[in-house]
Amino acid sequence: MRQRIIAALGIAGLAATGLVACGDDSSSGGSGSGSGDKITIGIKYDQPGIGLKEGSNYTGMDVDVATYVAKELGYDEKNITFKESPSAQRETLLQNGQVKMIFASYSITDARKEKVSFAGPYLVAGQDLLVKADNTDITGPDALNGKKLCSVTGSTSAQKVKDKFAKTVQLQEYDGYSKCLVAVGAGAIDALTTDNTILAGYASQEANKGKFKVVGKTFSTERYGVGLKKGDTETCTKVNDALKKMVDSGEWQKAFDKNLGPSGLKLDAATNPPKTFDACA
Repeated sequence: MRQRIIAALGIAGLAATGLVACGDDSSSGGSGSGSGDKITIGIKYDQPGIGLKEGSNYTGMDVDVATYVAKELGYDEKNITFKESPSAQRETLLQNGQVKMIFASYSITDARKEKVSFAGPYLVAGQDLLVKADNTDITGPDALNGKKLCSVTGSTSAQKVKDKFAKTVQLQEYDGYSKCLVAVGAGAIDALTTDNTILAGYASQEANKGKFKVVGKTFSTERYGVGLKKGDTETCTKVNDALKKMVDSGEWQKAFDKNLGPSGLKLDAATNPPKTFDACA
């Protein structure tokens, strides 16, 4: 009898241990209700001022907003894992559950809403052009006919220029903005297009100072949203509440001043910081 009792207690102890182990590893999908829950968040790795990985350090506006939101959702900062989310892979990463949320200069569009849900916006940018510092030919998107224009795979930026401003522009896609930048510097590409926030970050990097300039003529409205798995209205509502708190508390402005202020970038004060957020659906 005594042996059976001891054995039963041992099995119960092992079961309890197993339950604890399962509860501590919620990977990308934890609720955040406990300090041991883990979360995986998608960001960009190659956008200075927005989302940049250098060694084991992550910096940028997206990184700081993501960290603030995750903590408001109940996750401990040490349990936040960042995963690279290139433009062409963002929807797949959410659909497959590899990330819980994406903060990656992810513009809210109707086409993307067909595949994922969005909270936010948490920042409103505008599309612009980056050229070599001594370039005087390119003054805006309508000056790009016959020129070579670069953007990244999965981004709509370059195609938008071709459709609306310069029918004969030659489009070139790379898998990262940093590769486009190298091509512009080498003269293989005439201009790089994406959001002014991203371009300002590249131009202000120490290694790039004096080499490039942002044209400074925005021609779109890019509303950065928090990408979520399609239909995840519960998380969407919580994220919007966290974003509102970040704005109201002044923490949003601190994050902007830290990450994008040094570039001299000026955003539209009527839309930044955002005062209203899209309804969760």
